[in-house]
Amino acid sequence: MTQNSTFSQVTTDQKLMILNALGSDTRIKIMQLIRENEIHISEIARNLGLSVPVISKHANILEDAGLITRKIYGKSHVICVNNTNIFSALDMFAPKKKVHVKKGTCLLEALENVAAVEVKKINGQESVVSTDGEEGFFVYEVDGEFSKKTVKDYKIEKNSTVSWKKLEPVARIELDIVVDGE
Repeated sequence: MTQNSTFSQVTTDQKLMILNALGSDTRIKIMQLIRENEIHISEIARNLGLSVPVISKHANILEDAGLITRKIYGKSHVICVNNTNIFSALDMFAPKKKVHVKKGTCLLEALENVAAVEVKKINGQESVVSTDGEEGFFVYEVDGEFSKKTVKDYKIEKNSTVSWKKLEPVARIELDIVVDGE
């Protein structure tokens, strides 16, 4: 799996590899250890109280799934998180719905045929604020590409696959802020 691939371009087998890789307490602990910095495999083994060969085996599974990257310096192996695909690992469980529309139909109308949609005007622009009663911020991809148009302005001209996505608050970085003098 390439580091720059988007999850919608990843095959079902690769998605299953990601989920399988995250199905081990040891691999989860490895991911937690390396979330801040790249770490040498032997240091991970010491931290977890396991042998280097055991950690190497787990690292291979994580690497095959595209969840980590490995740098090799001579005989030393250092790994770090590649979270490109982690954040979208659950996309494969989204329900699939088929909708028939006429050419030129706006995406909002197509969406309204399969979901309860609430639209509000925000900063002078109509935005979807709720889908099937679930409030949030939403974006969409058409055939794996994000569009710069609103759902009302996007006109459907050909058979397409649209991924309607709710932006979830997934931590990309966690800050422990210490105020000096307090």
